[in-house]
Amino acid sequence: MIYMDNSATGGFKPNASILSAENTMRYLLANPGRSGHRLSLVGAQIVYDTRKLLAERFKGSPERVIFTKNCTEALNLAILGSVKKGGHVITTVYEHNSVLRPLYYLESQGLISLSIISAKPENMLSEIKSAVNENTYLIAVTGASNVTGDVMPIEEISAFCNSHDLLFLCDGAQAGGHITLSVNNGISMLALAGHKGLCAIMGVGVLILSDNVNVSPICFGGTGADTFNKFQPDYYPEKLESGTLNLPAIASLFEGARYALDNLSLFSNTLKNYTEKVINTISAYNGVRCFSRPNPCGIVSFMHNKIPSNEFADILNSRYDIAVRSGFHCAPLAHKFLETDTNGLVRISLAPQNSQREIATLLNAIREIIS
Repeated sequence: MIYMDNSATGGFKPNASILSAENTMRYLLANPGRSGHRLSLVGAQIVYDTRKLLAERFKGSPERVIFTKNCTEALNLAILGSVKKGGHVITTVYEHNSVLRPLYYLESQGLISLSIISAKPENMLSEIKSAVNENTYLIAVTGASNVTGDVMPIEEISAFCNSHDLLFLCDGAQAGGHITLSVNNGISMLALAGHKGLCAIMGVGVLILSDNVNVSPICFGGTGADTFNKFQPDYYPEKLESGTLNLPAIASLFEGARYALDNLSLFSNTLKNYTEKVINTISAYNGVRCFSRPNPCGIVSFMHNKIPSNEFADILNSRYDIAVRSGFHCAPLAHKFLETDTNGLVRISLAPQNSQREIATLLNAIREIIS
């Protein structure tokens, strides 16, 4: 199969990422940080080395690199763990349900008021500035849209939030491994998905906190330390990490993130070139409307004026053995904003490892389907 659904989960993992997870499951079935024997200590070292790597690359502090089971949990931890009763939150129409639903929940409970910005990326900062009021404490913006691939003005929003003492949460699920993201130089809370641009196996997410942010736990339990304390430890990372960590996935993340971030510029430029080629080609096809611009995340979303997106994706799958995603991509407001909330979009999401031949096969398949 030609795999072009990398925004859902990365289809390519470097050998080191796979082997590290396999070796951990074969030879290191011990609980990191829970015992003093050699295997447990080796596991704890892998966890620390991964924290240190991510802290270095995303400009954070190792102890404030928090491991979760996925990016959704990281986002929930950031949003629910930083809530201020009576406060005001600003977010955008581009957000995933992993951001929207916890915010809707807080709003429904009367804990916050919520403003949702409807603006293209180039106008986003000015709209955010207009929405800020005296109770605003958090601005939550995705690094890149999982629908269109548009990259948001993260540095500009970071600078504004820092100058106005506002928390800035960045959903890096799509942007991580594709664009430069910096915590202590701007972002207050950065959520990452290990299994997408960071080239790890499924089962690990990350929340990186800047040094001046305090997040309360939303899950309580064993941490391997401070056992007789009735409450969670008040220091990081134990404060926010209860229970057994997914050591194979964390080991995979160490190798995957190193591979992706060492090649970030090369891979980003490759994906910009790939998306530009696909966009330029399919935009010329009769009945096709493209909703993406060239981007470093590899995303090209389009619709056909007669063939619904689900049907189009099914044809690519059944006739051509090409994997893409159709529908609404867990981003309902983005589709309402784009006026694609009836049939959704076909989303092609490329990896740098996709070949020119695979892209040519895709383009020929789309042309044949609509001819």
